[in-house]
This record gives sequence, structure tokens and C-alpha cells, in this order.
Amino acid sequence: MEITDDQIIERTLAGDTDAFSLLVRRWERPIYGLSLRMLGRDEDARDVCQETFLAAFRNLRKFRGDAKFSSWLYRIALNACHSKLRKNNGAVEHSIDQEDEDGRKFELADDGAEIMPDRMHRDQRATAVRRALQALPAEMRQVIVMKEYEELTFAEIADILNVPVSTVKSRLYTGLQQMRARLEKIRGAL
Repeated sequence: MEITDDQIIERTLAGDTDAFSLLVRRWERPIYGLSLRMLGRDEDARDVCQETFLAAFRNLRKFRGDAKFSSWLYRIALNACHSKLRKNNGAVEHSIDQEDEDGRKFELADDGAEIMPDRMHRDQRATAVRRALQALPAEMRQVIVMKEYEELTFAEIADILNVPVSTVKSRLYTGLQQMRARLEKIRGAL
């Protein structure tokens, strides 16, 4: 039987500081993924991920358990992402655009290239989707990331953002519409 987040928190608060590393291992990938999709740069996402877990550890006694630990942790991560975006004047870096899902670098195909056309088309589509996502306002981007990539429920997202479920749905719908419009423009330009 897997130990729950609440049990790990109890152990940590009881003085077993090594227990917190279990929470880090459990939640590091989702927090990093959220941060990367919000910020667009690996380096910034790693910084935010580290800041998130440091803040969570320092403030663990303040966690009341009213919400799930994961919701509290996502909220900390989103706050750190928003701080980073404010420092960058809202600009999202696009260095991620030249990497595939495994972090390998690639060049966008020119019209004459015939080597691995399926891979190139897939890479181009992935790049276009990342650019369209990064172009959205942060409040829409975060909802899309949490719903589509992190697979959170509307209720979980509403809890994390402290907004009504209807607001989450509205931001998701509007954000996806804007992404779709940008992707259609890109497709029409090719």
C-alpha cells in the first residue's frame, strides 16, 4: 500500500525531514512540467520547481489540509511562475521550440527535405502547438496546462486557482479557441 501525501506530511512535521523527499520524488515531474509549459524554458522551470519545493518545505506547518496537498503545491508553483513572468515583463522564452518531447534539438524542415517526413511534420506540429500555448495570457495557459497536460479535473483546477469551476471552463474554452485560431493561421501560411 502506497503511503499518502498526508502521511508523509505527518512524518515530516514529526521531525523526519527525510520523508519530505518522498513528496519531492512524487510531485517533481508534474510541477516541473507545469512550470516548463508556463515559462517555456528548462532553466526557468527547474528554478521554479526548486523554489516550489523549498517554499512548501518551509511552509509545511501552514498547510491546513483543507485542500489536497497537490492543489496547495500547484498553487505555490503557479505563484512562482507568475513571479518569474513578472520579472521577465510577461515575456515567455521560446527556447523550447527547438526541442522535441525528449529534449533533443531539431531544425524545422525546409520544403525540399525528404528525410523522415513524418517526424518533421510531428515536430513542426509540436512546435506550433507550443508557440500557440505560450502566446496565450497566463490565466488561460495555466488552465490548459493543468487540464490537458496534468489531467486535473475542473474542480481541482478551481481549487488550485481559487476561482469558480465556471471560470475554469470559460478560460479553457477561450484559450483553446485562441490556440485553434493561431494554429489555423500557421497552417494557412504553410
